[in-house]
Formats: sequence, structure tokens, C-alpha cells
Amino acid sequence: MEMTGQSFSRSFVSMLLLQMITPSSEKFTVNGIEEPILAPLGGKVELSCQLSPPQSAEHMEIRWFRNHYKKPVHLYKDGKNLYGETISNYVERTELLTDAIGEGKVTLRIFRVNADDDGTYHCFFKDGDFYEEAITEVKVTATSLETQILVHPPNTKGLLVECNSGGWFPQPQMEWRDSRENIIPPSSKSHSQDTDKLFNMKMTLLIQSTHGNITCYLRNPVTGQEEKTSIVLSNKLFLWSTVWKLILGLILALLLTSTMVSSVALHRRLQIPVSDPHFELDVMWLEDMTVILCVLTVFITMIISSAYFRLRGFLQY
Repeated sequence: MEMTGQSFSRSFVSMLLLQMITPSSEKFTVNGIEEPILAPLGGKVELSCQLSPPQSAEHMEIRWFRNHYKKPVHLYKDGKNLYGETISNYVERTELLTDAIGEGKVTLRIFRVNADDDGTYHCFFKDGDFYEEAITEVKVTATSLETQILVHPPNTKGLLVECNSGGWFPQPQMEWRDSRENIIPPSSKSHSQDTDKLFNMKMTLLIQSTHGNITCYLRNPVTGQEEKTSIVLSNKLFLWSTVWKLILGLILALLLTSTMVSSVALHRRLQIPVSDPHFELDVMWLEDMTVILCVLTVFITMIISSAYFRLRGFLQY
């Protein structure tokens, strides 16, 4: 029994010494911000991460990077910030706040936020051969301050209304709404991105009857911020559609009348011999009617043109 006790004591001491000599397989973990961080375009954003359990990280390598480990956004090593290792997109745009580095907490500050800064960031700590990381997501946001509604001159199809808004990020939700906040399906919708990767939105609506006032509605899907621009459409604008149809009907009636008159005159002319004294009168009457119809057609065309340009000028103001 005595030998057994001594053997157990030696084994326990050996295991204790082995645990003290052998380094732990997990020295620390890295905790980051779990929720996405909103970053306003042109502003600044701060990303923090913390060692757990808290311990000094002054001697460690601290690396912030996006998709590639060897392309750091910011690198801290051997107690220094190595700005020469930073990728070109972030040169002179980052700062590492190390006030609490003795407790294992650091904060990356990014200035002049742009659309390319949107996405995930890795906070990477390395101590010797051991390393851990945390991932933080940044969502860049931008909302347009100007939305315009244009009203095109009406035609036989109706009244075309166009809404334009630029400078959004990410791509916003865009829709037409009537005076009761009901959604109106657009006639067309399109978007483009400028050199800064901001979204420019365009939407049209073809209206054939009055809707009172209509609203161009945009919403940023990240922040929920909304922009609305409304326009009141007068009933007078839709009278043009009726007038246009009447004018076209009148022109068609004149053309039909001209065709019928010419046919009747031609028929009578074929029936009357040249020697008949009424022959010359019929010829003169046919020529006069042709001239009158031509003059009426020109006159109506001038009225249509005048009305079109007047209405176009009115809508532009």
C-alpha cells in the first residue's frame, strides 16, 4: 500500500509539472462586434475587437484584412504600425486605437468611407504560433438628397411621368404610390452605377387617366430611411388625350371626304363628254375642292403643331 501511494504521488506531480510546462492549446479567443456596423458614406467607422480572457497584446501581431490575409487593411507588429504594408485602397485612411491594448482591446478607425468599404473585416491576433480571429461586417449606406419627377408632353398613349434619383447605396427599393399609398406598377424601372459605385435610379409611369397626386417613393433597405417626392396631376392634362383623338378623327374624316369627293367627281367626269358645257365646270369644281381640302389639312396641321408646342412649354415650366 505504501508503494502504491508513493507511485500515485509521483504520477500526480509529474502530470502537474507537465501541464505547467506544456502551453495551452487555446491561449485566447477574439471577440468582435456581432451585429453589422452601419457606416455613412464619406464619414468614419470604428471596428473593435477584444481578447478573451483579457491580456496584453502589445507584443502580438494584430492584422485587419478583408478577403486576403496578405493584403492587410492595417497591420500592427512588433509594437509598431506598419503603414507600408497597407493595401492601396486604405492608405492614409486607417488608424489603430491602442489605448486599451494592455487589456487586449484594439479599435480600427476607417476615414472617408466609400462604397468599396462595404463587406466583412477580419480582426486577427497572433502570438507566436498561436492565432485567433473575429469577423465583423460593415454596411455602407448613402441616401440621395434630391429626387426629381419629370412630366413628358402627352401623346395618344397617355401622359408619361418619370422619376430620377441618384447617389444611393446599396440599391434602394423604388415604387410609385397613389394618394391612398397604394402601389402603382411602373411602366419601366432601371438603374446604373457611377464611378463611385453609387446607384442612380430611374422609373417611369404611363398614365391614361387622372390619379390625383402620385408619389415617387424610395427606401434604403439597410437603414430604412425613406425619400418621397410627389406631384399633383391636373385633370386638364388628360383633356389633351380627348382633344388629340378628336383631331385625328377630324383629319381622318377630311381624308375620307376628299377621297369620296374625288371619286364622285372622277365618276361624273367619265360620264360627261368633253363637248358637254358642264365638263369645264366639273373640272373647275374638282380643282377647287382639292385646293380647299389641302388648305384645311395644312390649317389643321398648324393648329396641332401650335397646340403641341404650347402644351410642351407649359409642362416644362
